[in-house]
This record gives sequence, C-alpha cells and structure tokens, in this order.
Amino acid sequence: MTTMPTDPAAGAGRYAPSPSGDLHLGNLRTALLAWLFARSTGRRFVLRIDDLDRVRPGAEARQISDLAALGLDWDGPVLHQSDRLPRYDAAVEQLTAAGLTYECFCTRREIQQAAAAPHGPQGAYPGTCRDLTTAERAERRAAGRPAALRLRAGRPDFEITDRLHGTYRGPVDDLVLRRGDGIPAYNLTVVIDDAEHGVDQVVRGDDLLPSTPRQAYLATLLGLPVPEYAHVPLVLNTAGQRLAKRDGAVTLADRLDRGDSVQGVVAMLAASLGSAGGTARELLTGFDPDRLPRTPWVLDPDSLVCAAGGP
Repeated sequence: MTTMPTDPAAGAGRYAPSPSGDLHLGNLRTALLAWLFARSTGRRFVLRIDDLDRVRPGAEARQISDLAALGLDWDGPVLHQSDRLPRYDAAVEQLTAAGLTYECFCTRREIQQAAAAPHGPQGAYPGTCRDLTTAERAERRAAGRPAALRLRAGRPDFEITDRLHGTYRGPVDDLVLRRGDGIPAYNLTVVIDDAEHGVDQVVRGDDLLPSTPRQAYLATLLGLPVPEYAHVPLVLNTAGQRLAKRDGAVTLADRLDRGDSVQGVVAMLAASLGSAGGTARELLTGFDPDRLPRTPWVLDPDSLVCAAGGP
C-alpha cells in the first residue's frame, strides 16, 4: 500500500522483521525511524519479511497489523525471502565460479574454541577449513559432517560511512554464505535483497553495525551498490540489556491491554527520540536525523506511562 508521495529516483528504505514473534517497543521504534528516514527523503518504503529461519504461526500478520496501527505505510506488496531462494543460489554460484567460496566443516563449538585461544582472532572465523586439501574435504564428508559454504575474503577489514556514526571500519572474515542445513545465511540474503529491491538506505539497530562492513564488502564482490547506513541506538531494559519480550508489557498489544492508546504509544516513542507527536505523519514534519539521540533508551515497562489520546 502507498499513501505518501515518493520520488521514484530517490531509492528506498526498508524494514525487515523476522516473523519469530510479536514486535516489541524497540522493534517498533526502529521501524518508525526507518520509515521517517525514508519518507523524509522522498524514498519508497519496502516491507520485507525475513522468513528463512524461525517462523511462528500468526506472527507476520500481527507484525503487519502493528506497523499499520502506528501509521506506517509501504510501497508494493509485502516481500518474503522464502520466495527468493533461486536468487540466493545464483549469487552463491557467481561467487563460487570466481573462486571465492569454500566448504567449512567446523562445528559452532570448534569455532568458539578457536576464537577463544590466546592468540586467536577476536570473534572472527579463524580459517580452519580455508585451505583443506581435496582428500581432507572428502574425509570430513565421509564422516558425515555437514558443510557450510564460506566466503573466501580477500581483505581483513572494510570501511563504511554511517549517517549517525560517521566513518566506521570493521573486520571482514570468511563469513557464512550458506549454512550446513542448506539455508542461505543472513549476511548474503540481506545484501542481495536490499540491492534488488532498490533499497539504498538501511536504517536498523546499532547492534548490527559491527557486521555491516562484511555486508558492504560482499556487495562489492557481487557488483551491487553499497547502501547508505544509519544504525540507530537500541532500547535497553533496566539491566542494560537489549529489550526483549520477556521484560514485561513491551508489545503494542501489551500496552493496549494496560489501557494505553496507539496514539499514546507513538507519543512515547516520539519522546524517546526527542520529538513530539501522536502519529507517524506528525513526526515526519520537521524530522531531522542530526537531532536524534546517540545513546540507548532505557525502558522500564512497569513504570511506563503513555500519553493519553485516542487509538
């Protein structure tokens, strides 16, 4: 659906939740920001469901309903990664033909143990399977070890520019392209989907900033454009951890059950961004990314009081 005027030449922003459960206030705040960034620059807004991993029945419908209730709109139909498996396979074939992939037989525990070694790399894949011989690969296959497919990275790091964080250089390791169960990995699918859906502006939580150089580097290997990034501060619980549904009344349905209104929830999210308004359209007027807070919003749902207002 489309209700906001857009400039066809201006590209697109997007929001791409996983249908593993209901969206909490942190998710909704990021979705609102992604929409504000896109619409304030005349971009289209794409809603994509990243449904290749955990899918909980009914979650997608509730997520879409919550986003619409906040006043967010999007252009075209809702997109699904599960409809695009052939395109991911084609990208893997492209990289393999260029000699940029290899099989990895490591278990998660083996990778963690190697990374924790005194002189091991910090959190990056140590390259254990990078130079296996043909015989060694055959031996592991014969032992029944499932093989993931990894990128053979040609550099240790890559630099990106972020709207809120400025220049950021992060590590590039041999990231997984296809998991051992045959499912395309997130770092591959997100790069392909964003490029092919015309997304040139990616707004998401800043917990994903460290993985972004990997994705940007992969985009260059595939001949795809690198989008403009804006990694926004997360919502944390009172213990300083990323907000989760177990933290209490943190979904839109929870807040409505407590007597809050949709308008009140939007106003509360707006206040956390240093703005005011009870609808997404009101927040769009005068939206300025430079005025956004650069620190997390700490939320105690038990003491939260939303502004009054109609639904």
